[in-house]
Amino acid sequence: MIKSMTGYGRQEGIVNGRGIIVEVKSVNHRYFEFSSRVTRGYGFLEEKLKSYLQGKISRGKVDVFVSIETLEDTEAQVLVNHSLAGGYLNALRELSKRYGLLDDTTVTTIARYPDIFTIHKSPEDEDVIWNCVREVTDQALEGFFEMRRREGQRMKEDIAGRAKTILELVGKIEERSPETVAEYQQKLLARLTEMLHDSNIEEQRLLTEAAIFADKVAVAEETVRLRSHFAQLETMLESEEPVGRKLDFLVQEMNREANTIGSKAVDSQIAYMVVDIKAEIEKIREQIQNIE
Repeated sequence: MIKSMTGYGRQEGIVNGRGIIVEVKSVNHRYFEFSSRVTRGYGFLEEKLKSYLQGKISRGKVDVFVSIETLEDTEAQVLVNHSLAGGYLNALRELSKRYGLLDDTTVTTIARYPDIFTIHKSPEDEDVIWNCVREVTDQALEGFFEMRRREGQRMKEDIAGRAKTILELVGKIEERSPETVAEYQQKLLARLTEMLHDSNIEEQRLLTEAAIFADKVAVAEETVRLRSHFAQLETMLESEEPVGRKLDFLVQEMNREANTIGSKAVDSQIAYMVVDIKAEIEKIREQIQNIE
């Protein structure tokens, strides 16, 4: 089943005393591009997340947000920056002397300046944290991939509908093409008769001219290749593997065949049908830009 490159998944969980939130979202991109934001102090998770997701997502611009909050009590040590605390104390006393203010400095006064305190927590096991985050990430990915599958199914149905329309037009072109040769033969006969004032025109000459014209406007090879491309398209739409890049190349080939048919068209009906075919191919191309 084809998948869209657009997806979103979010999951909250409590694992080993940690409240973890993971959000994963993506949009279309030619290659795999990764960016992340994680809670301060857990930067080591970024590379792990990138490697982990790259093994599951082949294309798309992927953004990941991870929030980690420790819920259980952990050992922590509060250290005092005595140099900074002394500086604050001296500054307060200087203000008191210079402006004749009451010196009522207390410990509470100094404690109002949080930058004199540094909190040191016991080092955490990175592997343990990663396993906790990966568990929540997997749950977020379930919703993320489900959205990608739903979007992919809608695109598949749209592309299949447009492919059907194009093949119907190709069939009409195949029916119309021989008629244009017969019409040309009749017009040629009338023109030659008028020019020579003689209805007894050499049949061989007429057949030769008609054959040359038929060769110039023949589109059988192009329509056969176009049908072959759409058969490949149908197969790719059922593939379980990422096929976005292959589809992009295939659509280019479809467009090339349509252009060739258009360049050979001397009949207005065929020309109009080619315009419709190219319009449908362009809509398919737009859809494919968002397929993984």
